[in-house]
Amino acid sequence: MSRQKNIELLNRYFQAMHDNDWETVESMYHDDIVNHMAGTTPASGRIEGKAAMTDDLVASQVHGALVADEMQFARRWKIMCADEDRVVAIMEGGGPTRSGDRYDQTYCEIFRFQDDQIIEMHAFFDTALTERALFDNPLRTAREAPAKPMTY
Repeated sequence: MSRQKNIELLNRYFQAMHDNDWETVESMYHDDIVNHMAGTTPASGRIEGKAAMTDDLVASQVHGALVADEMQFARRWKIMCADEDRVVAIMEGGGPTRSGDRYDQTYCEIFRFQDDQIIEMHAFFDTALTERALFDNPLRTAREAPAKPMTY
């Protein structure tokens, strides 16, 4: 596909996430999608196939821990670079968890496309936040937000 087509697809993907349009999000995943999640959290590792991605990872592990009607994934995003095969983007979003914590996460993701769908993803994110907010596994000593947070 063309670089511009990949950018358009990814913007459509993030806009669907922003709108909580999970039907569109799921339709953009190739049946053979492979998602590589950073770290050692219960959600980390290699997730293979659309069902594992949408049912096991997203529905069970992530959305299952969140207050769905108060979440806003993809509050903002930025395409960092793109070519004919891949797009790299930063996305942030979040909201409250069922445990009363906040899951306000920033992701750096690398997407690869095939047949106008996402066939592969690599996701890098704050794994300590994921452990604490989604899996009730806090750090022994809480850390404050940095005085100069990352911008993009």
